[in-house]
Amino acid sequence: LAAPSPTTAVPYMSVKCIDLRRNHHKSKWLMPWGDKACEKLKDFDEAVSRQIEANDIVFSVHVPLPNKEMSPWFQFMLFIMQLDIAFKMDNDLKENAEVTLDVSLAYRDDVLEEWREMTHAVEIRKLKCTFGSPKTAESEGRHYDCEFLPFMEMGSVAHKYYLINIRLPVNERKGINVGIGEIKDIRLVGIHQNGGFTKVWFAMKTFLTPSILIIMIWYWRRITLMTRPPVLLEKVIFALGISMTFINIPVEWFSIGFDWTWMLLFGDIRQGIFYAMLLSFWIIFCGEHMMDQNERNRLSGYWKQVGPIAVGSFCLFIFDMCERGVQLKNPFYSIWTTEVGTELAMAFIIVAGICLCLYFLFLCFMVFQVFRNISGKQSSLPAMSKARRLHYEGLIFRFKFLMLITLACAAMTVIFFIVSQVTEGHWKWGDITIQVNSAFFTGIYGMWNLYVFALMFLYAPSHKNYGEDQSNGDLGVNSGEELQLTTTITHVDGPTEVYKLARKEAQE
Repeated sequence: LAAPSPTTAVPYMSVKCIDLRRNHHKSKWLMPWGDKACEKLKDFDEAVSRQIEANDIVFSVHVPLPNKEMSPWFQFMLFIMQLDIAFKMDNDLKENAEVTLDVSLAYRDDVLEEWREMTHAVEIRKLKCTFGSPKTAESEGRHYDCEFLPFMEMGSVAHKYYLINIRLPVNERKGINVGIGEIKDIRLVGIHQNGGFTKVWFAMKTFLTPSILIIMIWYWRRITLMTRPPVLLEKVIFALGISMTFINIPVEWFSIGFDWTWMLLFGDIRQGIFYAMLLSFWIIFCGEHMMDQNERNRLSGYWKQVGPIAVGSFCLFIFDMCERGVQLKNPFYSIWTTEVGTELAMAFIIVAGICLCLYFLFLCFMVFQVFRNISGKQSSLPAMSKARRLHYEGLIFRFKFLMLITLACAAMTVIFFIVSQVTEGHWKWGDITIQVNSAFFTGIYGMWNLYVFALMFLYAPSHKNYGEDQSNGDLGVNSGEELQLTTTITHVDGPTEVYKLARKEAQE
């Protein structure tokens, strides 16, 4: 609640500059305003009257707006472009028109410095425009309704000022920028993370890292004190703790002082590993508590469920490398610019969403089975002594509570994944807009940490030893049956009591 919304969108209107030099030398940067402002054009009618060709016009955008400066706290910059195209009878927008952009990006950290080139690229974007009125002489001058175009994405904001120069080179012989209608203006929308949100995010990570690390060390020490080897469930909980620590470590602090453009990609990889680990853990967690399952305490027994998660995670990693990986070299690249790329990207997000929903339904089914089995176990409680019965009733209540928390956590994670994918993609495919507030991001992140913390706390092996008479006598079983609780574990000091309880039912 203390943080502002995660991102801010700032609209920029490009200024049309005249560049009348013959060879369009790259070292000359055209500023839209200020002391060294370029010679401006009001509109293209003025260009026609002054006989200025399209190749001599440069659309210039300065980021940020006047009297402001960018900051490393903004973490990333994403730009989308909108073209204002007017209808003209003699210069109509043809079907599947493509616009070729010759784009240069420069930076400086002081208003007195010279601009230094950061990158230069020639990019092609497909125009998707509709015209609401009939294409007659009366409609001349009306604007097309054009979709947003992905323009640029940068993984760090290391400098204070940026300058974007865009040319629309025309070459009729090669068909470059022909049949794209009459472009009146180029608008950009710059999206960056809010500095206030970044500070809250960093503070959370810095606080949570030692918390999880301490409980993880305590948990593993408890397990190593046992005379038996750790069981599968304990290993998986520890692995989940490691992946949570990996996502927690606040390496982002370094992005304030260093120009690390790969931070976005690194963040995606960290989150992907955690997602894969969390989804695999839930399957194994429920499976290990199913009474009628024979293949227990072995990872190989879960290959059918864990295999698809691993394959899906790998596919998402490849997809991410195709987009963010290439952007490390060329920030103007986007997988959404080509027809195939857009279809692939959309297919990836839709399939991932459907698979997650199916996974959640499967998880609900497994939890239902576990509940049914535990309820069956409760029928044997009245035969026990009061102290023992209360002990087991408490265990069962805690276990059911943990199962419900697991389901709630799974549901929120699935919603978070789908919403974050849509939020990231909505600028790229147009009209869908979702405003996600900070509480959602920080809440989900805090929930994961609390969940992992609680798991380690509840599943750490107990150091309390019940006396031989107490554990066997009160349960009303002989020592042979007691040993049956630990069929796949070599020593009697088995894992947690809920786990023992589940085993006994399985044996029966």
